[in-house]
Amino acid sequence: MKTWKIAVGSMRRPKLNAVKEAASQIEPLLGEGTGLDVTGYQGESGVSHTPTSRKELMQGARQRVEALQESLRAQGMAADFFIGLEGGLDVVVENDVKRVFLESWAYVSDGSRGHFGCSGSIELPETLAEEVLSRKTELSQAIDQFAGTVGIRDGQGAWGVLSRNLISRQESFRLAVVAAFAPFYNPKMYRVSAAAGR
Repeated sequence: MKTWKIAVGSMRRPKLNAVKEAASQIEPLLGEGTGLDVTGYQGESGVSHTPTSRKELMQGARQRVEALQESLRAQGMAADFFIGLEGGLDVVVENDVKRVFLESWAYVSDGSRGHFGCSGSIELPETLAEEVLSRKTELSQAIDQFAGTVGIRDGQGAWGVLSRNLISRQESFRLAVVAAFAPFYNPKMYRVSAAAGR
């Protein structure tokens, strides 16, 4: 059996579990006898504690991968895939109303090419958005205050609080990872797409 190593730029349980769950779904699509081994590493995003734009979310996910690749290389370690995960906010103006959405992004690289995936979005209540954007409170602290509990980001996350646990933080990252991995487990479609664009 061939085992490919996935290095994840995070040690957070919901993020690692999301990648492990996604890996179990992706394994059969990579070919018979292929396994994926997921390991988390401490990683830095190089962006603010709570990104506030889609651009910053994508940048944070990509930079986590770049920092992870550099760190593992310096230690003489290797991986077949590198994954960076970043959660935060995307602020848009729709019909003259500012709306703030929580999003989870993933960036997957095989060391030579990389692709992004996103979970979708859930709108933040105005008071929570105001706390994060205007008062610069980290989202993990703001959601704890908002929900009246502690340690939400290591459990259901803001996604779980806002969706009444219909969508957890882990699930949002799982979707992002599955989406970002698509060019690797469905290469035929992406080659067709690239050829058609020429």
